[in-house]
Amino acid sequence: MNFKNSAFAAIATLSLLTFSLGGPVFAADSSFKDIGNVNGRDKINSLKEQGLIKGFSDTRFMPGSKVTTAQGVQFISGGLQLSLAAIDFNKAPLASGIFTKVKDNAWYAEAFVNAHYNGIEIDADIDPSKPMTKELFTSLLIQGVEKIGNLPMINIVPADIADADALEPSFQGSIQRSLKYNINTLDASGNFNPKKEITRAEAAVMLYNALEYLNSKTDSAPQN
Repeated sequence: MNFKNSAFAAIATLSLLTFSLGGPVFAADSSFKDIGNVNGRDKINSLKEQGLIKGFSDTRFMPGSKVTTAQGVQFISGGLQLSLAAIDFNKAPLASGIFTKVKDNAWYAEAFVNAHYNGIEIDADIDPSKPMTKELFTSLLIQGVEKIGNLPMINIVPADIADADALEPSFQGSIQRSLKYNINTLDASGNFNPKKEITRAEAAVMLYNALEYLNSKTDSAPQN
């Protein structure tokens, strides 16, 4: 399966985002108006400016709102620009043929299908309506980053996570790598807070950091 087209599109977009953080380049009516006191607001507005995320309206992002599983998968699929363009099918795949609780006419169905066929492992019986935890979002995002970036397996010295006992064992590796990639950070007490239901602002900042990491690893990749 070829992930290069998706990766190059995401990296080209991030190159534009990097420049946008250097100064006040947003038009007066182009940024979200409800994130003035939010950490990472410039990153959120940059993603919005490039069409990688959407708000509830053109000016309302609702940064403190909890991310549902449907929204989380949409953040990842849309932000990493996952698609089926490089994959040949006899007929278009349906979400209902992969997931038991994702309806084919749901607004998020395409995001689930794109994530699945781009190598992101999502449980077949996942409930799109449930809030998404930080550890689940991290696991899915890291899978996407490593697939589209064709990143090699790395040996790392594990970070000392104060609440490591609370981590889902199957997510431990991706969480450690997210810290290594600077996609995530621990809090002041050294906790990851894996069971925390993430907010839209937190998900957007993680997405931006993921694209920034990909950009740092593919600076020499040929651009179309």
